[in-house]
Amino acid sequence: MSYEFKDWISPKTLWHSMSDEELMWRASMVPCMRENHFNLTKKVAFMFLTRGRLPLAPLWEMFFKGHEGLFSIYVHTSPEFTYEPPESSVFYKRRIPSKPVHWGRSTMIDGERRLLANALLDFSNERFILISETCIPLFNFTTIYDYLINSNRSFLSSFDDPRPIGRGRYNKRMWPSIKLFDWRKGSQWFEANRKLAIKIVSDVTYYPIFRNHCMPPCYMDEHYLPTLVTKICPDLTSNNTITWTDWSGGGSHPNMFMRNDITEEFLVRIRHGFNCTYNDGTSSICFLFARKFHPNTLKSLLRLAPSLLGFNL
Repeated sequence: MSYEFKDWISPKTLWHSMSDEELMWRASMVPCMRENHFNLTKKVAFMFLTRGRLPLAPLWEMFFKGHEGLFSIYVHTSPEFTYEPPESSVFYKRRIPSKPVHWGRSTMIDGERRLLANALLDFSNERFILISETCIPLFNFTTIYDYLINSNRSFLSSFDDPRPIGRGRYNKRMWPSIKLFDWRKGSQWFEANRKLAIKIVSDVTYYPIFRNHCMPPCYMDEHYLPTLVTKICPDLTSNNTITWTDWSGGGSHPNMFMRNDITEEFLVRIRHGFNCTYNDGTSSICFLFARKFHPNTLKSLLRLAPSLLGFNL
């Protein structure tokens, strides 16, 4: 395999001048990789959707250490953010061409689709996980890699919520393409296999309907992907998220954890305090990531990571 061909199927440079339309079209044409025609090692694409710096980057550096060749990193930031980490960092030159993103608006979905499309251009990426700057990994890299690569479904939550904050957000102008019967809600933080990722970036039917008719108090990041998956490929997802979030405080945003919250008992509860279905069997590992963690938790997380999470030093 020549250098030029390898560079084409696994791009080293993320910066490009393609418009969003060109990017989505090109990403929609890449192989689904149901068969590994190019004898590539399967990778997990970690897609960071952030406003600026990654305050928990040292924890992620520890997480990725020693596993080069098994992951790819993509970072979508505010366009005005130009900071470049040192060349020794796994985040060096991993920013993609980005545009402004606003919570609850269609631009949030644009950012997610932009990350997916850029990641799809690397043929070796097999699984795609969306991550925020407040996310942490709950297990070491090997555990998470094996869990995702060996899963027979994606992890994108989708459920029918009869409350005003669920069905109440449905806009009748979406009919007849999207009926109330189709309407779903779910977590923004999803994981997708390659087949589902291609379906998401290829959608030109339902995305315009959401963009035109789902505006606050309808939030696209909570409804678009769950409804899309229900409409076109419900068999591809487990209907569960693998990113744990604490909504016990109520309100529009989940709880933010601070320095004093970080204990071994707290992390063990998130890691093994649940039961779920994995590949048609029962598993006590239901969440691979968790959020929202304040930057001041970093020191405590770094102290616990080697022994509790099994990270490499």
